[in-house]
Amino acid sequence: MTLSGTLLSRFEDVRRASTMLAEPLSDEDCCAQSMTDASPVKWHLAHTTWFFETFVLERFETGFRPFHPAFRMLFNSYYNGIGEQYTRSQRGLITRPGMDEVHEYRNDVDARIESLILIAAAPSGDGDPELERLIELGLQHEQQHQELILTDLQHLFWHNPLRPAYRDEAMPQPNPPSALQWRSFDGGVVELGHRGEGFFFDNETPRHRQYLEPYALASRLVTNAEYLEFMQAGGYEDPALWLSEGWAWLHAGPRPVARPLYWEKRDGAWHEFTLYGMQPLGPDQAVRHLSYYEADAYARWAQARLPSEVEWEHAVASTRRGLDEGEPADAPAIEQVFDTAWQWTSSSYAPYPGFKPAAGAIGEYNGKFMVNQYVLRGGSCVTPPDHSRVTYRNFFPAHARWQYTGLRLARSL
Repeated sequence: MTLSGTLLSRFEDVRRASTMLAEPLSDEDCCAQSMTDASPVKWHLAHTTWFFETFVLERFETGFRPFHPAFRMLFNSYYNGIGEQYTRSQRGLITRPGMDEVHEYRNDVDARIESLILIAAAPSGDGDPELERLIELGLQHEQQHQELILTDLQHLFWHNPLRPAYRDEAMPQPNPPSALQWRSFDGGVVELGHRGEGFFFDNETPRHRQYLEPYALASRLVTNAEYLEFMQAGGYEDPALWLSEGWAWLHAGPRPVARPLYWEKRDGAWHEFTLYGMQPLGPDQAVRHLSYYEADAYARWAQARLPSEVEWEHAVASTRRGLDEGEPADAPAIEQVFDTAWQWTSSSYAPYPGFKPAAGAIGEYNGKFMVNQYVLRGGSCVTPPDHSRVTYRNFFPAHARWQYTGLRLARSL
């Protein structure tokens, strides 16, 4: 089997996209770290390169030699099977290597990966499907970090009292949302998980059956205006709406949490900090940057609930299949699936029945995080467009909200 020629162009496109994200930034911007959960842009650029060097070049390149021996530890994220890692909370202290050397590192590894692709794709080459699989995994991994570059950078800039904008152009304004409708589903025995065509992460498998009670899913995400009603109704002050752990989270800091992350009131009007700087709060835009606790509390206030990940996947897959099969035009659509905000579900991040992580260090990619996290589904406005799919399982701890996390309501029938 020889490698597809499209892999080379895809490799170049994805790697170039990461570099372009850093172009508007200064070296100082790229080195800073705002919290333990976030990483500097420079670290993201180096770590994604480390992934290709460690999992592809080290295995497949004849006469492999690392670009710099110290990078094996410095840019290792959490792979204990590879060895020691630099302390995550101190990545902002890595002033050396500088950005120039990180770009040299990327260029060196890129050229060597491209050489492997060309050799394997040549008529006389001995293409290895495992090589192609690992390169594609590295590209999907890099696309995850492209989203993290933007979310981590937004969190960093928010800590700057100047509230600088990452993007200088005018912020795009989405079309007004349609009226919220409820899409009903009969439930029953349904299939969940990836079917096997195209790329997938191991946590999306194996495909299996689960039983669903009848339910309904909201046609769109909750908006800023709707969430503001929850706030004005005293939603953050009513303990009856909050999980015990969520109530404790609200009051853990010097001041109680009382609004979504990045919301600020200026001259009596609400504003939101974005990648385009501080903007007037758009009432019709989907509310974003919510913790699981906030999403769950709002759902209770709205006399609804969060969907399970089984309901979410079943509804989205059924709707898309229904459109292909000539579904009635008046059936409510499931909107804002992949391009607006990740959607919290009520499902704990756990293995599917029969799940088996890959052998070796690469098996640490997903499986070892299946504890104390919740599943999010869909995608966001900063997710690379070709990175999302119906079976994708994102996951974060309940308190996380620096990602583009929103909510879609569900009801039991």
